Amino acid sequence: MPGTKIAVAGISKRYTDGLVVFERLSVEVHEDEFFCILGPSGCGKTTLLRLIDGLLPADGGEIRIDGERVTGPRPDVVMVFQHFGLFPWKRLDQNVAYGLKLRGVPQAETAERVARYIKLVGLEGFERAYPHELSGGMKQRLEVARALAVNPDMLFLDEPFGSLDSITRLGMRSELLRIWELERKTILFVTHDIEEAVQLADRVVVLSSRPARIRRIVEIDIPHPRDISSARYLELRDGIFEEIGLAHKV
Repeated sequence: MPGTKIAVAGISKRYTDGLVVFERLSVEVHEDEFFCILGPSGCGKTTLLRLIDGLLPADGGEIRIDGERVTGPRPDVVMVFQHFGLFPWKRLDQNVAYGLKLRGVPQAETAERVARYIKLVGLEGFERAYPHELSGGMKQRLEVARALAVNPDMLFLDEPFGSLDSITRLGMRSELLRIWELERKTILFVTHDIEEAVQLADRVVVLSSRPARIRRIVEIDIPHPRDISSARYLELRDGIFEEIGLAHKV
């Protein structure tokens, strides 16, 4: 069993308007794991991701990564959001290079990494294209390339495929799995799509409605690539559907 990468221990989060998001929530994520956070809309999935990343402070409990307490944003974590954060005035290759330049990576190494990750996500030939010239799926691949180029230890994705059509979304799931198997990063993936979670994740944590608690952690014991028509896949999917239905009622 891989070691613990992220340890969330009894965290609480409340907002000034009295909204309670979590009370004493605890969960662990393993090294190199593909871990999905799933739950009803508004239950606090994105808040949990931002707490782990250090973008928001917790009101109680603690979060540790590699044994070190999280007290603020970490340079070894990169976040990919649903809404594209690309620079429209920069070419594709310039977008990928942006984080490397901020980190002072030498020009020759920057060029090598940019070329590598553009190839990895299948965007060779589009280096000089601008974001408005790319499809939604290509923009999402570009986001992933830009995130990976800085060689983060962990990749956090907040419903990254939510705005894509169903066919493109299926393709991006396969693409992300291919990249994860090559790069072996620890991935935290927020989604409201049960099919997506069961297709991608090693484990899925199912959250209840606010104040969120963990209803269940589901181990997806099916090897990749997953047959989405298999009896085991359907059993796991239907079990989570039932759990989510119950989560809406609490």
